[in-house]
Amino acid sequence: MAHPNQKPSRKQAQKISARERIQEAQRLEKQANARRRRIVVSVSLVVGLALVGGTALAISTAGGDSKSSAADAVEPTAMVVPANTSGADGTVITYGKADAAHTLQVFEDFRCPVCKNFEAANGDAVRKLAEDGTVKVEYHLAAFLDKNLGGKGSRTALAAIGAAVNEGVDKFKAYHDVLYANQPDEREDGFGDVNHLLELADKVPGLKSDAFVKAVTDRTYAPWAKKVADAFNDSGVTGTPTVKVDGKPLTLFSGNKALTAEQFTAQVKQAAGLQ
Repeated sequence: MAHPNQKPSRKQAQKISARERIQEAQRLEKQANARRRRIVVSVSLVVGLALVGGTALAISTAGGDSKSSAADAVEPTAMVVPANTSGADGTVITYGKADAAHTLQVFEDFRCPVCKNFEAANGDAVRKLAEDGTVKVEYHLAAFLDKNLGGKGSRTALAAIGAAVNEGVDKFKAYHDVLYANQPDEREDGFGDVNHLLELADKVPGLKSDAFVKAVTDRTYAPWAKKVADAFNDSGVTGTPTVKVDGKPLTLFSGNKALTAEQFTAQVKQAAGLQ
């Protein structure tokens, strides 16, 4: 081994160089692993079920609201409210019989994976309760996951929903269900692509009219979507999915498992005083 004050031999220098390359590769691999762990933790916060008051939440809105977005720069500014909506600025979409005595409020974000779990387990039950007149369903839609995850998929999907409800409430409900059934991984901004949203519209018979295609392509209802998202932010609801009957919050999950359709239906009727 060379003395500290001596220049190492060529053979020793080669050994030192090789060792340094190995050390540098190990350092870079540690950095990459650390980045991967941070990504996994971030995604887990979204996918994990945070049980708050018995309601499973995909993620809290505490990270910030969605009242502004980089997408605003390329979206139209003129406010167009779609037909078949209600509430201030038409921010509520109601499905079911208008004279139903009880109201089921559903708060969702199209990028929310827990919302997808709820819809898969109880979407049909919600539809049946609305169609038999037990409740009318008010949809309050959010877009806060765009800010928390990056991208514009929630807002773009919401604008496309505006085009769907303009075609009819039944078209809205069918398209709503298709979006959840085909929800992309929340790490990907799949709903940010209007062409993908138009492809999914093919799954709803009669939805893809010329007017619908133009509205989705031109983002006609983007300003309305922003109003809808802002209304959610101002609602006091802190996460999605949240479901209420006549203002009373329901339990949607037991542990990490969604309630069965039978359990959910019984809970709705009990909250409404129907059993």
